[in-house]
Amino acid sequence: MGFYSTFEEQLSRKHPLYILANNIQWQVFDNAFKDFYCSDNGRPAKPIRLMVSLLILKHIRNLSDESVVEQ
Repeated sequence: MGFYSTFEEQLSRKHPLYILANNIQWQVFDNAFKDFYCSDNGRPAKPIRLMVSLLILKHIRNLSDESVVEQ
């Protein structure tokens, strides 16, 4: 790992969350939720992948909403 390595290169490819993230078909979630997002009204939305990832972490680790945001 050099000085200019990417964040993904710094992650352990054996970590269970890394493996899970690379096995999820993220496009399925994008397609399922895109109609609920408005591109021209209000504050810009967070990426769907981020929101789904946080929800998965919340349930895997049995965390509260506040705890997920804190971490």
